[in-house]
Amino acid sequence: MRYALKVAYDGTDFCGWQVQPNGYSVQQALSDAAKSAFGEDVIFTASGRTDSGVHALGQVCHADIRADIPPQRLADALNCHLPQSVSVLASAAAPEGFDANRSAKKKTYVYNLYFSPRRNPLKDRYSQHIRGATDISALNAAAQLFVGEHDFKAYCASRSQVKTTVRTVFSAYAEERGEDVKITVCGGGFLYNMVRTMAGTMLGCASGALSRDDIINSLSTGSRNLVGKTMPARGLVLMDVDYGFDLFGEHL
Repeated sequence: MRYALKVAYDGTDFCGWQVQPNGYSVQQALSDAAKSAFGEDVIFTASGRTDSGVHALGQVCHADIRADIPPQRLADALNCHLPQSVSVLASAAAPEGFDANRSAKKKTYVYNLYFSPRRNPLKDRYSQHIRGATDISALNAAAQLFVGEHDFKAYCASRSQVKTTVRTVFSAYAEERGEDVKITVCGGGFLYNMVRTMAGTMLGCASGALSRDDIINSLSTGSRNLVGKTMPARGLVLMDVDYGFDLFGEHL
């Protein structure tokens, strides 16, 4: 039977989602838990592969499991064998033809920042520290330039191998609460390092190091020289994956 799962994880100590030969991954943690719980080898396929150090509150994956277990009980069965840094928040029977990766319509990421003269150790695991203050209006003005269908070649890591670097961003905005700032980006799909580089570029515009024209030209030329730095993984969280219907509504 194919199951769908909503998974949250602290990505700090993982090498990313995908199984790697030189580190422990979230995918491996789930497979190990399934082996302990059901005695079978299970592959978990995610909506997308998060990078090393990136977190998730709403990652979605699917898995084909032979064991006869009620869909709503699968989450608890796996959680008994998962490390503290990973939790299955919900589980459900996957609809016919469902594929966590191919069926996804939208994904929403948040990049967390805090602006302060000094670091806060209680925030540093999930938020990037920036000294000083920022201009939230300038951040939002820069964010709006990314909305729509564009070629994000300049915002993609050079070693990425994809058929096309054209992506659609449905919304992008920044919200401020005290010293904390959240940059939220929703799109049909994202390139490797794309959101983290968008965040760095928005910060560059807010600080005056980059201009509105730099963003516009980076999207038209693909020049990496016109964009900001790629921000550290610690601030990035995969918040939600939208399939066009409520996949887990009955089991939350």
